[in-house]
Amino acid sequence: MKTIVLMVIMVLSSLSMVHAGDIRVLILNKRFSTIPGTETTIKKIGNFKGELLVSGVRYLGNIEIWKGEKGLYLINELPIEDYVRGVVLSEVADGWEMEALKTQAVIARTYAVKHIQKGTNRLYNLTSSTLNQLYRGDNSDSRVSSAVMQTRGEILTYNGEPIEAFYHSTCGGKTELPEEVFGKAYPYLKSVSSDCSLSSYWVWQRRFSIRKIEKKLGLSGLKNIRISSYTKTGRTKALTFITEKGTKVILSKDLRRLMGWKTLPSTWFTLRRKGNTFILNGRGYGHGVGLCQWGAQQMAKDGKNYKEILSFYYPGTVIKLDGKFMPLSRKKD
Repeated sequence: MKTIVLMVIMVLSSLSMVHAGDIRVLILNKRFSTIPGTETTIKKIGNFKGELLVSGVRYLGNIEIWKGEKGLYLINELPIEDYVRGVVLSEVADGWEMEALKTQAVIARTYAVKHIQKGTNRLYNLTSSTLNQLYRGDNSDSRVSSAVMQTRGEILTYNGEPIEAFYHSTCGGKTELPEEVFGKAYPYLKSVSSDCSLSSYWVWQRRFSIRKIEKKLGLSGLKNIRISSYTKTGRTKALTFITEKGTKVILSKDLRRLMGWKTLPSTWFTLRRKGNTFILNGRGYGHGVGLCQWGAQQMAKDGKNYKEILSFYYPGTVIKLDGKFMPLSRKKD
């Protein structure tokens, strides 16, 4: 096991005892990069309440240290509203409109509650990485704190259940259908046109050499690439890679994972070849399903409130708060 140096600052804490409103987050970063698999010997070796500083990021709440076959794991257990505040601050850019912040707060909370209910992992509910939603510990921001407080406890539901609150950075002009990415349709997730031109990923270009593609995909003798199918919204669905030994079809969503999420921002792109280089001109960043964060920011700048924004991206949903249901409306309050 590699040597890990932790700077742990123990402070007096007024946090309450663990209760049903808490969430358990597995900390993932460059130092702690592994996820517990089917390990049978994993055990808790430490536990404290206070402050933990890891790679410059501060985590507050209950901290558990677990040891397994692959190394150490850190789990941060904290009140869900504190977690939501951390997610919103990690997911949005500086200077966002208040209604966009409130929109993100409801979505982040809904996403978290849905995963808590699933209970698919005995150790934690979510990771702190983009495998779920970004959470970079505790940071103070008065506007984000206000947005979380103003929407405290609010989640989006459909037929009485928390929705699958998919969201992404930039749709590129139109959101994607969930069945094209996740293999399942949802009645509250439709493809909608959305202006996210404020984003730096509104349009982009990437250039990949044959050598780089071969290395990333584990291919050799690459001769050509062609787009073999498209999704219903016009995004690239699959590509055929022609090599000296034959052909190989790779789904675009898998290509993003293999090339790197930021290296290939989305599956909405055209493809052309220039010598030994393939040029991709594309739009958007992320899987494209559900709420477009930069689209929500534009709607907020245009005067829409968070309920209108949520209703636009998740039609037919209602906000649930303390057992009461409040229908969403496209009209302003």
